[in-house]
Amino acid sequence: MSVSSRYREAWEGFWREAPGGQGGVLWDAEPALTAAVHLARFEPHLTAPDLPLVDLGCGNGTQTRFLADRFPTVVGTDLAPAALDHARTADPAGRARYRLLDAADEAEAEALHAELGDANVYMRGVLHQTEPHDRQPLADGLATLTGDRGRVFLVELAEAAGPLLRALAQGPDGPPAKLAPVFRHGIAPGEVADAAVPEHLRRAGLTVLASGELPLLTTEHTSDGTLIELPSRWLVAGRPG
Repeated sequence: MSVSSRYREAWEGFWREAPGGQGGVLWDAEPALTAAVHLARFEPHLTAPDLPLVDLGCGNGTQTRFLADRFPTVVGTDLAPAALDHARTADPAGRARYRLLDAADEAEAEALHAELGDANVYMRGVLHQTEPHDRQPLADGLATLTGDRGRVFLVELAEAAGPLLRALAQGPDGPPAKLAPVFRHGIAPGEVADAAVPEHLRRAGLTVLASGELPLLTTEHTSDGTLIELPSRWLVAGRPG
């Protein structure tokens, strides 16, 4: 099963319009505030840190490039060719590799696993805005990529972020500039229940090894100048044993 054409087109349209350079989109915070914070929680659970790392849903590659300095092989994957264009442009030295991937498509996930072998996977903010029927196939794709030895780190907006984002979008001044394109392209953030995330992983054959809560820092501010922080949850999962 692959993701719907509507979802694919929404993201392609978003990234075609997105400005170049780090920080131009809502979630594109400095890696020191994002991937570095996540790695501090992920690395203690890596039983095979020498495995390739897949940054699933890499977008414009800001976090991918940071990760490429810390793992021997890093592959940034995304559903949208326009996102990968941004990522490659921002990485002229080729610190990471980039490829188109629909991880909800079993054949595509299996093909990447056949190429890389077992991998560790970093996925930030992908599951929470996918369409309901795509979520379990995406979790299954994660299990395929990790195989027996890899681990997956997910950080997802908590369900409490959904009402907060919608309130920002409906404010008297309209949505903040970097939030507006998300809604304009029909991308609905914060739409997955907190309890559903570990359940999707369990159904995929993965065991949650650790979890917690963190604020997800954005690159946008409210009208009074306050940096927007969104509630999020992180999980580390892998095969049992």
